[in-house]
Amino acid sequence: MNSKKCDHDSACNREKFGSPLCPFCFHLAPEDKDSFSEYVGEKIDGFLLETFRKHFNPGEKQKKGMIKKAIKGNLISRAPFGYKIENGELVPAENSREIEEIFEEFLDNKISLRQIAEKHKLSVNGLKKVLRNFTYLGKIKFNNEIYEGNHQEIISSTLFNHVQNQLESRGIK
Repeated sequence: MNSKKCDHDSACNREKFGSPLCPFCFHLAPEDKDSFSEYVGEKIDGFLLETFRKHFNPGEKQKKGMIKKAIKGNLISRAPFGYKIENGELVPAENSREIEEIFEEFLDNKISLRQIAEKHKLSVNGLKKVLRNFTYLGKIKFNNEIYEGNHQEIISSTLFNHVQNQLESRGIK
């Protein structure tokens, strides 16, 4: 199929059924091939869509703001287990020592993930998130990038790295 719904060359970076579309047209395009062919066949002047395109990607502005926060070392979501937010700052909570215990217990190999999770009143998936959380190193991870955080670390990088190696060697995803 050699047609573009909108002729918006600079933003036609998505495809449906072999047709390049801008994000706006991609969102509006039907999922089944017959309806899509009809949709593409009803071409309209791409210039008319420009007004809608400007406002279409609502999450983009929010994501840019979140990236700016991360670059500045600020937390983007809620405080993880072992921390609390005090006066807008991320600080170790009363249970912060428990994080180090969790990491050390995991390295012990004598206790299963399930047992550690139950002991600390976490789900197994919650425990895995704790074990992979860069926040405990005083860092912020967002959008697959790691930034220096403005908060105190709870565990050492040595302990964290040993746990990451152990997770990998045990095939824990």
